[in-house]
Amino acid sequence: MLNSNKRNFLLQVISVAALSMLGSISRVFSEWQESLFTHKELNEVFSSLTNNTTPTESENIYIKAPEIAENGAVVPITVDASIPDVTSISIIVDNNPSPLTSSFDINTQLEAYVSTRVKMAKSSNIIALITTKNNEFFTASKSIKVTIGGCGG
Repeated sequence: MLNSNKRNFLLQVISVAALSMLGSISRVFSEWQESLFTHKELNEVFSSLTNNTTPTESENIYIKAPEIAENGAVVPITVDASIPDVTSISIIVDNNPSPLTSSFDINTQLEAYVSTRVKMAKSSNIIALITTKNNEFFTASKSIKVTIGGCGG
């Protein structure tokens, strides 16, 4: 009888914890800006992300990616920036049907470093857009040749 009460109590605690976690997850996704990922043109993406400000080309942004991607469905990308007070890193593929592939919010007290995998429709430039807490924008790019397309091609 005692074991049954412990199990019921444990089940109730786990249920409450799971429900509270679902509430936190829904808040994260409610802040997702879907409109940024629906832009089809590169200039629309930049205008939306930078509030029509022209970003500065920077040598302090390092993009690590293969020069030739054998399969565009899975292209590893790493962006590392030695710029102070970075608040976000966005990765853009200019020849993709939807150029913005990802955008990461960064705590200014952490190193500005992200690593992900993106799909590429065809050979293209990978563009890293860095935003700082002072609303300054920096960019760097790297050209990648894709031999087999990953976005339906």
